[in-house]
Amino acid sequence: MKDEKMELRIDSKSAIDLAKHPVAHGRSKHIETKLCFLRDQVNKGKLEVRHCKTDELIANLLTKPLKSSSFDHLKMKLGMAEASNQMN
Repeated sequence: MKDEKMELRIDSKSAIDLAKHPVAHGRSKHIETKLCFLRDQVNKGKLEVRHCKTDELIANLLTKPLKSSSFDHLKMKLGMAEASNQMN
């Protein structure tokens, strides 16, 4: 079986820049430990981080309060079916 890159979609360009190109400055020092693993995986070619618009990030369906139109859009992208309001 061929090793394939896993794609990680992130809506923060700053987080992507830190994962790809470490810059040591005071504001990012506290997350250095967490980014070390991700950066290592990116450098090994096992992980690819890509920018994704916030309104297209499916994880927001489960983690953020959304307007009903955004909720319905992400729910459809996830493949969730519309539930019936009627009980059988």
